Amino acid sequence: MMESNQPQQGQETKTLKELSTEYREWRWSLNTSAATLRSQGRNLASFLQWIQGEYRVSRARELQGEHLHEWQKYIPSRLTRYGRPLKARSVNNCIVAVTGFLNYLASRGVIPKNIPESLCYIKEPRSLPGSILPHSRMRRLLMSIPDNRPRGYRNRTMLELLYTTGVRASELLGLNLENVDFLNATMLVTGKGNKQRVVPIGSTALLYLENYIRDIRPLLLKDPEEKAMFLTFKGKRIPYRSFLGTVQSAAKRAGITTQVSPHTFRRSCTTELIRRGANMYHVKDMLGHESLDTLEPYVRLTIMDLKKTHRKFHPREHDPI
Repeated sequence: MMESNQPQQGQETKTLKELSTEYREWRWSLNTSAATLRSQGRNLASFLQWIQGEYRVSRARELQGEHLHEWQKYIPSRLTRYGRPLKARSVNNCIVAVTGFLNYLASRGVIPKNIPESLCYIKEPRSLPGSILPHSRMRRLLMSIPDNRPRGYRNRTMLELLYTTGVRASELLGLNLENVDFLNATMLVTGKGNKQRVVPIGSTALLYLENYIRDIRPLLLKDPEEKAMFLTFKGKRIPYRSFLGTVQSAAKRAGITTQVSPHTFRRSCTTELIRRGANMYHVKDMLGHESLDTLEPYVRLTIMDLKKTHRKFHPREHDPI
């Protein structure tokens, strides 16, 4: 918690870069995920580089509201590594990183409290979730994976689990043997911010998982102390890049030409649950979301489906005007 509004001794003389290092360490002490720290760290470093280059500002006491106004106007002009303008969400991610840092400084009395208020978030367009496969195509993708060999059976098990639970790829790859409760058909996953939750496992995925642990994992295991559920042929935990290749290869084998990533399984799982009338609060808890707001795009997607069904099947829609 940020308690004091009085400047801590020596902080007023430190550079913004030194203070940003302290801020990162403070965030780490709060169990902020490594991925979040990396992402926000890059955005914060970019801000510090910009304000040093444009205004020669290197210390907190030199910060002014007009600097932040100019930086906010500059952000949308930045390009991605592919040469495209930043999306609204990416702009807001930059603002989140810098605002968090400024609030940290303000709480310690290093800068005035009104400085962070100089930044404001921009409105993000309401878009439908992308990269979703209907159940028929997802089923085709899963069944296209040859499961008559260890590698294929392991891959099929992973993708079955990914689809049935809707977990993130990092949560699946971080799974350990002791995290699965076969008696209750559930597994314990560790999500963002190291928060843990229990998710149900569908019967098909559970059967594959049982067979994998009994027949396949022992063939991959090199170190008896290894806890990871899913192993490479060197007996190590599977890295994300390798898993991404597995997903893309499966999609290609199934003849799916649209872009497919591990997150496609999470989105597709969410869409099917909501389409079939699942309780929104249950879906929220299963996916590890903080609020129902994250599911709003999926609800709009189902309303669009309903409108299509209405136009197609309501008799009055086919009467001449």
